[in-house]
Amino acid sequence: MSETLPSFEDVRAAAERLSGRILRTPLLRHPLLDEITGATVLVKPEPLQRTGSFKLRGATNAALMLDAAARRGGIVTHSSGNHGQACAAAAHMLGMKATIAMPTDAPSIKVAATKRWGAEVVAFDRHSVDRDALAENLAAERGATIIPPFDHPHVIAGQGTVALELIEDAATLGLVPDAVAICTGGGGLTAGCVLALEALAPKAEVWAVEPEGWDDTKRSLEAGRRVANGVTGSNLCDSLLSKQPGALTFAINHRHLAGGAVVTEAEVFRAMRFAFEHLKIVVEPGGAVALAAVLAGKVAVRGGVVGVVISGGNVDPAVFARALAA
Repeated sequence: MSETLPSFEDVRAAAERLSGRILRTPLLRHPLLDEITGATVLVKPEPLQRTGSFKLRGATNAALMLDAAARRGGIVTHSSGNHGQACAAAAHMLGMKATIAMPTDAPSIKVAATKRWGAEVVAFDRHSVDRDALAENLAAERGATIIPPFDHPHVIAGQGTVALELIEDAATLGLVPDAVAICTGGGGLTAGCVLALEALAPKAEVWAVEPEGWDDTKRSLEAGRRVANGVTGSNLCDSLLSKQPGALTFAINHRHLAGGAVVTEAEVFRAMRFAFEHLKIVVEPGGAVALAAVLAGKVAVRGGVVGVVISGGNVDPAVFARALAA
C-alpha cells in the first residue's frame, strides 16, 4: 500500500481545518424510533450538510491540504453525484477549477447541482468505462490533482468528523454509543468513523450497511480480503455502487467492523418515508440504508444506544415520490 493509513489524529486535525467551512449537523431523536427499536437512537442527518451529504467534509479537507501550485491546477474526480458536488463546492470555496466525471445515469438533480458550483462535468458510461483511468487522463490533460471519492487518507480523515461530532454531541446528553450503523459504498465514511470510534467509543459495534446486490464490504469482511461486486443489484442506491472496497478503507474497516448488514429496496423506501414523516428530512436511497437496517432490526440495538448516520439527501424527485407511495 503506497499511502499511509490515516489516524484519529488526522480526524481531529480535519475537524479543526473544517471548522467554519462545513456545518456541524445536529443529532436528531424521535420517540417512535426508540419505540420501534427498543433502543435510544441518535440520528446524524448529513442531508442537512452543505451540498446535501457528508461528502463535503472529505473533499474540503483534501482540497485544503493542496499546496498553492496544486490549487492552481485545480481538481478532478469521478462520482455518481455527491462527491462530485462536494469537490465542486470545495473548489468554488477555494477559488479552484474542478472537473467531475459523472456516469450518464447519475440523477439529474446531482448533475445540475454539480454544474451550479461552476464545475465542468464529463459524462461516462458506468458499466464500460474505467473511471479511475478516465480521471487520470482528465487530470493529466488539465494539470490537475485527483481527489478520489473514498480511497484517500485526507478524504477518509474528513469523513471521520461525522462520528467525531456524533460522539461529542452524544456525550453532552450523557450517552455513549453501543453501536453505530453507517451507509457504506467504497468505505470512506465508514473508515473515517471507525478511526473516531476506535479512539473515543472503542466498545461500540460499528456496522457497515449496504444495499442488496452491492454488499462487497460485508462479503469482503467474511472473506478476509477485498471482494468485488457482481454488479447485479439495482441502481436505486446510486451513491453506494462502488465496485469493491478501497484498499485504504478496507485496511481500516476490517480491523474494527462488527459486520455488515444488507437491506432491500422496500426497507430503503420505508426508511426514506419514516425520515420524511417523523424526522422531517429528505433522504436519498443510499443515505437511508443505515436507518433502514436499524428499523428492520438488522442491526441489533435493543436496550442500547445506537448512532445512525444518514449520509445524504440528494434524491431525484421521481424516486422520492416512489418512496412516499411505497
